[in-house]
Amino acid sequence: MRRLRLAIVGFGRLGHACGAALAAAADLELVGVVRRGSAALPAAFAHTPVAGHMRDLEQVDAALLCVPAEHTTGVACELLQARMPIVECAQLGALARAEHYAAIESAARHRRVQAMIGCGWDPGALPLLNRLFEVLIPHGSTVLGRHPGKSLHHSAAVEELPGVEEALTGELRDADGKLRRYVYFQVANGANAEEVRRSIEADPLFAGEETEVFEMTDLTSLEASSGLVMERRGLAKAGEHQSLSLDARFDVWTFAARVMLDAARALPELPPGAHRYSLRCSDPTGAGQRT
Repeated sequence: MRRLRLAIVGFGRLGHACGAALAAAADLELVGVVRRGSAALPAAFAHTPVAGHMRDLEQVDAALLCVPAEHTTGVACELLQARMPIVECAQLGALARAEHYAAIESAARHRRVQAMIGCGWDPGALPLLNRLFEVLIPHGSTVLGRHPGKSLHHSAAVEELPGVEEALTGELRDADGKLRRYVYFQVANGANAEEVRRSIEADPLFAGEETEVFEMTDLTSLEASSGLVMERRGLAKAGEHQSLSLDARFDVWTFAARVMLDAARALPELPPGAHRYSLRCSDPTGAGQRT
């Protein structure tokens, strides 16, 4: 049973995240990095072969493109001309994206090789989440906030409450224009988290506002992560009220890398041409080996 052998082209933040994700995948193998210059890779990848061109690496099944968006089309077409399957995740404007996909599709079909396009976080996973919300609530409106606005005043007020070590509050207007608050708190030693939660919810500062409260073990990591708040509210009819809300904190590079690896797993089963990323019924842990 052979693992899928992948090369990373470009080794910035996304390339580094792909390398870390590959190290944790049982069914995938990092066989090398293609990059310009002679800079050494981080210590965790000290034994990974580095080449200036894909032809200098051996037995590569597919390439993960982690180069800047403006260079992705050229790099993708060059690799496809050499019959190298690719996974790309360039984030481009609508017109540039259409031209980019058309160029990859033409090269992939001409050389009869597979390409996975629109992978990563955005494009990739985020549009799928948005589409799922629309499927579940077909008649309504969606509000997407990538970074909820932080309220220093509310954060300071929560930190004054008994049992609170640190606090961070965010705010976002929902699909109806109503303000919603998000409170993240870290309990002080010996404090009861549920009692702290109830005191926050009962505080007059949040009276008349929709407030969601979350206990965190480390607010430092929360500050450093990316944020996403997505809310969809259905049109009220026949007494039916529907809403969906997603509040997420994550490292966008890690999520993008994981989506790219999921896309790479699908490549051997696809016909030649360019294929848009979609979720598959696969084992994301890599426990299931490829034959």
